[in-house]
Amino acid sequence: VQLQASGGGLVQAGGSVRLSCASSGLTFNTYTMGWFRQAPGKEREFVAAIRWIGGSTYYADSMKGRFTISRDNAKNTVFLQMNTLKPEDTAVYYCAARWGSYSAAANAWDYWGQGTLVTVSS
Repeated sequence: VQLQASGGGLVQAGGSVRLSCASSGLTFNTYTMGWFRQAPGKEREFVAAIRWIGGSTYYADSMKGRFTISRDNAKNTVFLQMNTLKPEDTAVYYCAARWGSYSAAANAWDYWGQGTLVTVSS
């Protein structure tokens, strides 16, 4: 299984970024794809998740309304659209895959990508 995250970079506060996670080796109809983030000195926290089949989505409360997770089945890719970014959104963003339904606990996820850094300047 391989998860390849991309799309991070430097953005000003109030701006937008779209992250991508290209995946391979998964049996997609049994997996949930998700995004987590980890800021310096902090624990990894849940951001959003999407069921591959059906497309049900889940968000951390603090991300609702600003972040949108979506998928492209044909390209085996999951996206995270992040709008109205704040300096506190600065973190390394990781995509992950989990067999079954979503969990907000990082240690419940089976596969991880390498992470992509998003830096939001004030």
